[in-house]
Amino acid sequence: MPQGRIVWLASFPKSGNTWTRTVIDSYPVPADREFDINRRGRFAKGDTSRKLFDAAAGGKFQAGTVEEWLAVRPAMLRLLVSSDPGLHFVKTHSQIRTLHGQPLIPPELTEGAVYIMRNPFDVAPSFARHMTTDLDTAITRMVNDKYHLIDENGIRSPLGRWDEHIRTWTTAPGLTRRVMRYEDMIAEPEDTFRSLIEFLSLKVDFGRLRRTLRRTSFKALQKQEAAKGFRERPKKMDRFFASGQTGAWRRDLNPEQVARIREAFLPTLEQWYPELLEETAEVAQQA
Repeated sequence: MPQGRIVWLASFPKSGNTWTRTVIDSYPVPADREFDINRRGRFAKGDTSRKLFDAAAGGKFQAGTVEEWLAVRPAMLRLLVSSDPGLHFVKTHSQIRTLHGQPLIPPELTEGAVYIMRNPFDVAPSFARHMTTDLDTAITRMVNDKYHLIDENGIRSPLGRWDEHIRTWTTAPGLTRRVMRYEDMIAEPEDTFRSLIEFLSLKVDFGRLRRTLRRTSFKALQKQEAAKGFRERPKKMDRFFASGQTGAWRRDLNPEQVARIREAFLPTLEQWYPELLEETAEVAQQA
């Protein structure tokens, strides 16, 4: 692979990005060494790094507008890829799109992508908890094509709609990609992560993989977070690694919310989550 380019680890928030990065970062760690969730290496970089934005800006970065953020983002990405001659694995929650004439995922810096998706019925309650807001507000943000996550320094992740996020990453022309569904990661972790390891051109060792999946189970990650904390946890969130379940929407969403999500995203659900169509239709009819 060419040097100095990015493999994007992309997802809509609360879709399994952190777990994916934890698994593949733990995979090379020998059996006699402890894996620390706060000391991840190659897979800890992100395109919202305050340290990188400060370095690119030549001082404390602060943006009040999207234009001010965009003025520094290209320099930040160039700085990131120039820091090492090899590949860079970079987390992003941004869509692939052009904003004010500027591509957010520059093709000239991109080697490929791992895209992780999760069904929107489960994303909604997890996203609400992450944003410390109510479910209806979280759903409103998921259907807003102009929605951006913005931190206190003005660093942004242009999310847009949940379905558009998936479309931009899964149909981008010329992009070498591996698409993963969170539901498959839970149901068939060994097969799903084996395929990911092969995509990343790493040697598959099934004993190592099984050990990795044990040490990065949600129970193990919850135990580490309780003992040591987790640096990526938002300040207002009690804990980052909550349950890791699938199907929590059946408990958390009311029929009106199910109907709203289903109506907004039906074509994408038909493509990627046909197994949910009949059940969600029955629930939505109760609204």
